[in-house]
Amino acid sequence: MYIVINGGGKVGSFLARTLQRKGHNVAIIDKRSDVIKKLAEELSTDILLIEGDGCNVRYLQDAGVDRADVYASVTRKDEDNLVSCQLVKLNFGVKKVVARVNSPKNERVFHNLGIEAISSTTVIGRLIEEEMTVSDVIKLYLLQKGQLALVETEIPQDNGRDSSIIVSELKLPEDIVLVSIMRDDHVIIPRGNTTIQPGDRILAVTLSGKEEELLHLLRHK
Repeated sequence: MYIVINGGGKVGSFLARTLQRKGHNVAIIDKRSDVIKKLAEELSTDILLIEGDGCNVRYLQDAGVDRADVYASVTRKDEDNLVSCQLVKLNFGVKKVVARVNSPKNERVFHNLGIEAISSTTVIGRLIEEEMTVSDVIKLYLLQKGQLALVETEIPQDNGRDSSIIVSELKLPEDIVLVSIMRDDHVIIPRGNTTIQPGDRILAVTLSGKEEELLHLLRHK
C-alpha cells in the first residue's frame, strides 16, 4: 500500500517507520523545516518527505495523495487534522482517510463528516495495517453497550518516582487491562515484568467508572 501521513512528530514518524518496515510505501508531510530535517536524518531514504502544510492541496499533490491507498492526519491539532482529511476526501479519491483526535470530545465531529477518527495512536496503526474500520475498533474495545472504556494517559515526568515501576507491582484489578505502552517511537506490549517509566503513554481497557482508579494507580503508585 501507499500511505501518506500528515504530521511528522512522534506519532507520524512512528507510523511511517513501522509501516515502511512492513513493506508499505510511505510519505510524510510536515510544515516544520526542523522536523523534516530530523526525519531525513532518522528515517529510511525510501520514505518521501514533503515540507509543507497538509491543509494545502498543493502539498497533498506533491505527496501523491491521488494515488494513496490510505491518508492519515496525525498532527497535534484536531482542527488541522479535520481540514486536511476533508480536503483529501473532497479532492482526491483516497479509499481510506484516518485522523488522530487529540480531544475525545471532537470524535463525533469527525465521524459525522465521514472521517475515521480515534484518539489512540496504536489503534490508528491497526486501522491502517489491518484495514479495520472505526466501527470494528469500537466493537473491539467498547463492548457491552459502553461497559468498557478505552483509556489513554501519559505518565508525568515529575510524578515523584525515583525509578520505573514493574507492571506486576501495580496490582491492577481484574477489570483493568493494560494494552500497550508507547515509549518514544516504540510500542511495548506490557507483561508482568514490564517496567513503566515517566513519559510513557499508556493505553488500557477498563470497566466504565474505573478510569480514575487506573489513572491514580499509574500516576501515584
